[in-house]
Amino acid sequence: MARRLRMLMRMGNLTRTGQVGDGREEALVEHVLEHAAPGDLDDVIRVIDEYAYRQATLINVGDEKGLLLDAAVRRAQPGLLLELGTYCGYGALRMARVMPPGARLCSIEFNAANASVARRIWDHAGLGEERVAVLHGTLGDGGATIGRLTGRYGFGPGRVDFVFVDHVSDAYLPDLRRILDRRWLHPGSIVLADNMKVPGAPRYREYLRDAEGKEWRTREHRTHVEYQSWVRDLVLESEYLRSPDAGDQGATGAAPA
Repeated sequence: MARRLRMLMRMGNLTRTGQVGDGREEALVEHVLEHAAPGDLDDVIRVIDEYAYRQATLINVGDEKGLLLDAAVRRAQPGLLLELGTYCGYGALRMARVMPPGARLCSIEFNAANASVARRIWDHAGLGEERVAVLHGTLGDGGATIGRLTGRYGFGPGRVDFVFVDHVSDAYLPDLRRILDRRWLHPGSIVLADNMKVPGAPRYREYLRDAEGKEWRTREHRTHVEYQSWVRDLVLESEYLRSPDAGDQGATGAAPA
């Protein structure tokens, strides 16, 4: 419990830099390379979970909430996936394990060191660039990352089947609006958002509540903060209901650049 309390005290550093600040992310890579079987995706996930429980808590989605992520991807059967917030690549590992053959995941990470950590772990797990790609940037960087997604990875109207939102909570709603403004979603697209209670994204949750039954249909999954059972959390699973040509697609106001 003491380790997790110290982790909560470092949330300011995490928000600013995307890392805890004590080197645990880089240490995770070395641990995975030493203890996980090369090319074995399941074993890499197991070793990361073991590291987070026994050595240093991580801020990835974790094993308990990871089951919700697994189930949502299986339901969606997506061909093109977008992840906002790569961190050390754990969420992408879980999605890659259950997404259909031929599917592709693009993961966006604002911290270059995290992007490098994730790529090294994915390489060890046997995930090539054609299956999982990491882009250093943000959707709000003036169009650079969005340009790469559209120009290189085929993002466009109605093309995105699944979005996993797990980055800076203040960016949840602005980034969803950016996605909607570009009409990337289609009816039936799924958006799964982590950390609805800790640290929380109240504007995002309020938007989905207001849009319930009109633009979105949302399920709230009660769960816990990663790698413990004493702090409760919430994961939102939202199905998009409107068609790609339906006006502003439920976004209130123009999406930020």
